[in-house]
Amino acid sequence: MNELHLVLHGVAIKKHGSAQAVADITGLKEETVAELLKQALEKGRVAEANSAYMLTPAARMALDGEYSRVYAELRGDASFAAAYDIFEAVNRDLKQVMTNWQTVEIAGKCVANDHADKDYDAAIIDRLGDFHERAEDMLDSLIAALPRISIYKDKLLSALEKAEDGEAEWVSAVKIDSYHTVWFELHEDLLRILGRQREE
Repeated sequence: MNELHLVLHGVAIKKHGSAQAVADITGLKEETVAELLKQALEKGRVAEANSAYMLTPAARMALDGEYSRVYAELRGDASFAAAYDIFEAVNRDLKQVMTNWQTVEIAGKCVANDHADKDYDAAIIDRLGDFHERAEDMLDSLIAALPRISIYKDKLLSALEKAEDGEAEWVSAVKIDSYHTVWFELHEDLLRILGRQREE
């Protein structure tokens, strides 16, 4: 695969990410990503602010037009499509876990979780661990067709282990590679590869 395409694909997923952040999800060396981003910046394909990059509108359109060609074989892979269908099914389960993490029921009303109840949070983290175990076979099926996906599996496990060790922010905090953040980016990656739309 063309490395520039992969870098721009990574920028599209990160939306506003550094060279290191793009390298982390593409599997390319940070030096390679930085050089390709420099070239893309010179050609007007990305914009840069505070060492973070985003696609220009024209580059986004061009990138979207490349997916059907670059991933034609993968889109025709029945096992990959089947694994993705399972992903969508378990994705709904994760949404429920995250809803329960972010909210609690008090006196019959659903309110924001202030995370004061450590037993409640621990139970949700246990559910997240159970979810991860159920999702592993599906992730392995995706990896069999596209090895790069192993990056996400490793990140998900790392976030889960940190949450289980008491660092609760690794469940869903948006400014780190929390479990929810990594899963969201994996979903975006798969949607772009397959030309699908995110379910509301």
